[in-house]
Amino acid sequence: MRLSDLEVNKKITLQCHDNPDADAIASGYGLYCYFQSKGREVRLVYSGANRIQKSNLCLMVEKLKLPIEYISVARGETVQVEGLLITVDCQYGSCNVTGLTSDNVAIIDHHQLEKDAILQSIINPNLGSCATLVWKLLREEGFDVNGDENLGTALYYGLYTDTNQFSELYNPVDMDMREAVTVDKSLITLFRNSNLSLKELEIAGIALIRYSYNDDYEFAVIKAQPCDPNILGLISDFLLQVDAIKTCVVFNEVHDGYKFSVRSCIREVNASELADFLADGIGSGGGHYEKAGGFISLRRYEEKYPTLHTEGYFNNRMTQYFDSFELIYAEDYEVDLSTMKKYVKRKIPVAYVKADEILPVGTPITIRTLEGDIDMTVEEDLYILIGIKGEVYPNRRKKFLETYSLLDDSYDRTAYIHKAEYAPVIKNRLDGRDMLLSDYAHGCIPTGEVHIHARPLEKGVKVFTAWDKNKYMLGKPGDYLAVRCDDLHDIYVVERDMFARSYDAAGK
Repeated sequence: MRLSDLEVNKKITLQCHDNPDADAIASGYGLYCYFQSKGREVRLVYSGANRIQKSNLCLMVEKLKLPIEYISVARGETVQVEGLLITVDCQYGSCNVTGLTSDNVAIIDHHQLEKDAILQSIINPNLGSCATLVWKLLREEGFDVNGDENLGTALYYGLYTDTNQFSELYNPVDMDMREAVTVDKSLITLFRNSNLSLKELEIAGIALIRYSYNDDYEFAVIKAQPCDPNILGLISDFLLQVDAIKTCVVFNEVHDGYKFSVRSCIREVNASELADFLADGIGSGGGHYEKAGGFISLRRYEEKYPTLHTEGYFNNRMTQYFDSFELIYAEDYEVDLSTMKKYVKRKIPVAYVKADEILPVGTPITIRTLEGDIDMTVEEDLYILIGIKGEVYPNRRKKFLETYSLLDDSYDRTAYIHKAEYAPVIKNRLDGRDMLLSDYAHGCIPTGEVHIHARPLEKGVKVFTAWDKNKYMLGKPGDYLAVRCDDLHDIYVVERDMFARSYDAAGK
């Protein structure tokens, strides 16, 4: 479904969840601008027991001149609205969106599906904010978001607050939106510095003296009173300054579940990956290497853990995380080849880019992929491989030419540029310019000359490769640990499906 599919409705009511936050308000305003531009009669509203009171939200509404209305509805009653009702940053029928009803309903949201699906739904739980989803939908319709600085500022602030000041930003589409919209940075500064109340200061202080600590793995867990999600980040940032604490999680209850913030100050724990582990199967999580966060659905939590209190869950889950993997430092690791078999890479065409054909040598770049950002500098011998799922592998010329044969430019590009969920982008950090890697790609094919030893993993593993000693490759049970036959310290992980598609047993 697209926004244009909803234009048949002449009257449209956009409803944010009760006690709307910046993301809900911004998302609703983006949709308001779009439907108003199409000549529709549109309203942006919210209901529930309370009006907007937080100082940063009041400033947001005032300074950006946002046309949001409060509809007061008696407890237990509903108001029928005429035309289409779209719930924004929430799902119709959930406990956090009350007061209004309609015979024609749509949903635009970025949370996990909470109720039975409604036909007219656009839900993407992989995004950090609903503002990003709305920005994406507006771009798909050719709507000029940057024609209104107030709109760009609202969407930016919605993403900023819902990702804990960008510290829990992990989806590349979120990153693209952050960098694309026109923003009044002075207003963002004003909103940001009006975010903490005296009550929230008290909440942070109380939380810090009620921690639990695991001495074996040096992590702490704290439950805070209900508060703005940004306060969780403030508490966890402070907590990590304690010398004995290397990782931590701070959480609290919200209307439909639990928000949590994760911090790590050691290279062996990627906070984004830990957040995803904590929410696995019952929510969503992600962020950056040092800072991350997530959300756990109350309904899903109660279905899976009906008798387990949340402090117990987070402490147990943290322990399970540390018990779930072994560490491999490739530079010093002695591989046991007796447990491994020999394989050769299949001759499947893939794409490559010679970096200095795009930008001058010495240019600082960021390669943005679905797996995360890779910061590099363009060098004369830098080659960038693009795999069959859009994954990116930086290579040096010597090893690349030993491993791959170049395809003639007349070769069919569709054979080596494979469809992926997110097409990798190269970003020039000097001027901010973005370029699709596939626009500059050539084709190549494995020579079949390089063999590897590999074995399936029975337990998780974190590999610090010889070419990157600061970040690890994560392998899960069923993935493969691989090592090049001609370099026993070139150790890496191959995801299970990728291995089955890319390698054959040697001798076949």
